[in-house]
Amino acid sequence: MSAAHIGSTAPLVFIHGWAMTPAAWRPVMELLPGGRGGHSGDHIALPLPGHAHAPQAAAATLESWASALAARVPHGSTVVGWSLGALLALALAALQPERVRALVLISATPRFVADADWAYGLDARTVVSFLEGYASAPGATLRRFFALQTLGDAARRTLLPRLEAASQPHSDAAQAALQDGLHLLASSDVRPRLAAIRVPVQLIHGACDALMPLAAANWLATALPQAKLSVLEDCGHAPLLSRPAECAALIQDAHERHT
Repeated sequence: MSAAHIGSTAPLVFIHGWAMTPAAWRPVMELLPGGRGGHSGDHIALPLPGHAHAPQAAAATLESWASALAARVPHGSTVVGWSLGALLALALAALQPERVRALVLISATPRFVADADWAYGLDARTVVSFLEGYASAPGATLRRFFALQTLGDAARRTLLPRLEAASQPHSDAAQAALQDGLHLLASSDVRPRLAAIRVPVQLIHGACDALMPLAAANWLATALPQAKLSVLEDCGHAPLLSRPAECAALIQDAHERHT
C-alpha cells in the first residue's frame, strides 16, 4: 500500500521522515480516535515521493515534493509531519494554505544544515558525509542515520529495531528518491516562507534530539505566531516510535482544538 488510511471523517494527514514509510505512524495512529477499534476521524499516512512505491516527484525540490503530497491532502486538514515530513508540512502550509487548518510538527527545523546565519543545525561536513556515504554505501549510511535518531532516548535499545522495521527497504528504485531526499535536507530553508503560515502549530520535540537540535524548535516556536512547543525529556529524534502515547495525546488535542 502506498498510504495507510483509518476512519472516515475529519482529515488528519501524516507525513513521515526521510528513508521511512507510513508504517512509522502506526503506533501513534492506533492510539487516536478512529484508530484500532475506533470510528471517528479520517487519518491518512502519506508516503514521501519515491518512498513505499509512491511515484517520484517531478523535480528534486522542496516545492515539487510538497506539491506531490498536496494532491492527496484534503482541504482543511490537520497535517502532522516528522523530520523531513515536518519541513514539507511547513512548505505545504505556505504554498497551499487552503489545505492546512493546523500543523503538528515533530522533530522539526526550518533548516537542517548549520551555516553563517543558522546555528541550530547539523554541521555542514556531517551532512556532506551523509550525502557521499549514501551514494557509495547506502546500507551503512542508513544504519548510521537510524543510530543517530536513537541518541539520548530512554528507549534507545528498543527504538532502533522499530526504526528499521518502519524504514524504506533498500532497492534501486528507491535509491534515487532517497538521494533526492538527502539533497532536500541539505539545501532546503523554509525560514523565508514562515511569514505566510498563519495556522496554529503544535511543536513536539525530544530534549535530547541529536539530529534536529531543540534550539531549532525553540526558534520555530518564536517565529510562528500561533505556535506551542511541547518538549519530551529523555527523548531523541523519533518520539512517534519511542513515545507514541504522548505524541498521540498532543496530536489529538491540537486536532480537536482547531477543527
